[in-house]
Amino acid sequence: MKPFLSILLSTIWISVNEFFRNEFLLKSHWDEHYSNLGLTFPGEPINGAVWGLWSLAFALGIYVISRRFSFLETTGLAWLMGFVLMWLVTGNMLVLPFSILPFAVPLSILETAERPDYLLPKTFSDLQQCVGSMIPAELQPLPCPQ
Repeated sequence: MKPFLSILLSTIWISVNEFFRNEFLLKSHWDEHYSNLGLTFPGEPINGAVWGLWSLAFALGIYVISRRFSFLETTGLAWLMGFVLMWLVTGNMLVLPFSILPFAVPLSILETAERPDYLLPKTFSDLQQCVGSMIPAELQPLPCPQ
């Protein structure tokens, strides 16, 4: 259950971050840039669904990478693979408004590093310790007989 929950929470975290950054914080940059290209910024429901799939794939990739590398290595590799490569490609196709990068770079690093799956206990005994530390000793249940 832990892998599923980790990937699900990360997908939600990534989706919320992407939506906030691109639809609220930087929407005017995207609209202006696309307008200057004679295009309309793609905002149809199908585009949102594709971003949802991207978020799921990114979360899955982060999960796999995190099984082999430290937190910092995972964050660096995931950020490079998820964002830097995307910006290189979209910049090369001239559809990336470079004016977003001063905002998008630090926010994307936070998005990649601050994943909720790292807040989950790694094992059931970690969960017991975490919950147990919040309950006063006199209120904790007696251990089950073996």
